Amino acid sequence: MERDSDIELRLLIDAIYFKYSYDFRDYSGASIKRRVLHALTQFECKTISALQERVLHDPGAFMQLLQLLTIPVSEMFRDPTHFLAIREEVVPLLRTYPSIKIWIAGCSTGEEVYSMAILLREEGLLDRTLIYATDINPRSLEKAKQGIFSLENVRSYTQNYQRAGGRCSFADYYTAAYDYAMFDKTLCQNVTFADHSLATDSVFSETQLISCRNVLIYFNKKLQDRAFGLFHESLCHRGFLVLGSKETLDFSTYGNAFEPLVKPERIYRKL
Repeated sequence: MERDSDIELRLLIDAIYFKYSYDFRDYSGASIKRRVLHALTQFECKTISALQERVLHDPGAFMQLLQLLTIPVSEMFRDPTHFLAIREEVVPLLRTYPSIKIWIAGCSTGEEVYSMAILLREEGLLDRTLIYATDINPRSLEKAKQGIFSLENVRSYTQNYQRAGGRCSFADYYTAAYDYAMFDKTLCQNVTFADHSLATDSVFSETQLISCRNVLIYFNKKLQDRAFGLFHESLCHRGFLVLGSKETLDFSTYGNAFEPLVKPERIYRKL
């Protein structure tokens, strides 16, 4: 028999979908529940039902809740060996295309976008590359557009960059002021930031590479398969799909539609 809190959680998720068109119905139940219970403390609500009443009647409260449901956890050149593998194994093949389109799905606050842009600039590919950077959280997208990150975090980003095969001084890519680092605006001159949900929206135009890292771990199998379907449809023949370190195409509906290029780094190629 379902506990009252589980029933309340299902009603909250349905209410969010019908009121605001954000679809969390096929997100991992354990992950969503953990975040909602945390939100109760933040909103000083005793029950999930009380939280539901509040967000239904106050769009501002919903935007606050959205920040908690889509907690951005990222860093530049996260998992450096992953970016080193892209540099060494994927970039030589991307060079064969006259123009390149890349989709970074679930870009959060932009760390992945700037990492990819820096890598492409160093490999001489950025000027002929269009990047679609998408996320469901408008506040995260706005932060990504600004390209301003904590200077304290940039120290660890520098180490990641060096381990990822960086060829320059990382400091060349940003200007430090007070406690923040503002990244070179020209890195994103070919980037389109857009609101997009893997749960409800359709594909982008034909792409050569899709990066969706540390997003699918929050989906159930049904939603993971939907996302893989979008990626498969969007990628050109022999296009590249890169996932997070804890994500895999194994056992998915589309497992046989891709082959591993660098499996330890979750880099696949469409068949």
